[in-house]
Amino acid sequence: MSTRAKVAVLFTKPETALADYERLMHLADVKQALDPSATTILKDNISWHFPFPSANTTPWQLEGTVVGLRNAGYNDLVCVQNKTVVTDAFKGEDLNKYVPVFRHHGIPVKFNFRDEDMRWEVYTPKRKMLVLDKIFPGGIKIPDYFHGKNIVHLPTVKCHIYTTTTGAMKNAFGGLLNTNRHYTHSHIHETLVDLLAIQKEIHPGIFALMDGTSAGNGPGPRIMEPVQKNVILASADQVAIDAVAAKMMGFDPMSMQYIATAHSEGLGVGDPAEIEVVGDDVSGESWGFKVGATLHSFMGYLAWFGPTKVLQKAIFHTPIVHATNLFSEAFHDYYHWPMKEKKIYERWLRESPWGNLFQKYIDEGAQAPSTAPVATA
Repeated sequence: MSTRAKVAVLFTKPETALADYERLMHLADVKQALDPSATTILKDNISWHFPFPSANTTPWQLEGTVVGLRNAGYNDLVCVQNKTVVTDAFKGEDLNKYVPVFRHHGIPVKFNFRDEDMRWEVYTPKRKMLVLDKIFPGGIKIPDYFHGKNIVHLPTVKCHIYTTTTGAMKNAFGGLLNTNRHYTHSHIHETLVDLLAIQKEIHPGIFALMDGTSAGNGPGPRIMEPVQKNVILASADQVAIDAVAAKMMGFDPMSMQYIATAHSEGLGVGDPAEIEVVGDDVSGESWGFKVGATLHSFMGYLAWFGPTKVLQKAIFHTPIVHATNLFSEAFHDYYHWPMKEKKIYERWLRESPWGNLFQKYIDEGAQAPSTAPVATA
């Protein structure tokens, strides 16, 4: 693409985080990106229902976004949650302290797995798909509720065992694909590109605000080392924001297939040389992050990319998949969390300024004055 993309980046601190998020979105031209007449979906990111730092949307990221959007005239806001085979949306929004923010600011919450909130319908993309039409030959199903609404993604800066990094593009995965989305893992890069193409067709506006106050180094999106980086990003270009975050983490964005393919398909800008970074100077940021590996990531490699991937349909398209889901849940929730990640979380609460802020959300709830629309008779 010849058009330069814009990504706003700011260094922040707990005392100014909410105001910084509002400033950030204006630096990234939020009013040019989102349709003021449309409902705006807030799509937070719950990679793990436990409140592990760097894994999930932070409460100050969510609240700063709500306050900034409301002050910019976007009053019709709604959050849409999804579940996965290993995460519980209800536990996630509670433990990560989103619920007090929703209540304080009058944000309704819908769930894409509840029939009373939305239905899954077959969607025929206008653009030729790379893989989704082959993975789902019976039709690509997406939630009917998403049509005609803006969407604001709220990812975090972190590594991912399948895609090296994960951010705005990956955040569409849970919202737009149902619980059979694991069928796509062997073609995850092409899937993310297809999903971005679909988003551009169904949403009048797309925007992302990414939190790197504590960034995730290691075999994410759950088992990581949170590293204090005090940075936040925003952009209307989902490819560009992921590229800038990847570059700061120490990776070459154009060596990552999902970024490079989206760039070549004209869906966004992945080449840092073609991205205008505004706000603070982050040209010297290169953190040397590494994905690394765990037993779970090794088994994932065997299942989706290794020599045993020929067994996928026999395992993941049959009731046998429930056994693999139980293993994943047991590994993360009943082994890793109590043995390691819970201790990291508790130390973060005590010692990190961002952990101290999270504790304030635990003790006090939302930190900003309410922006809830006033009911009229």
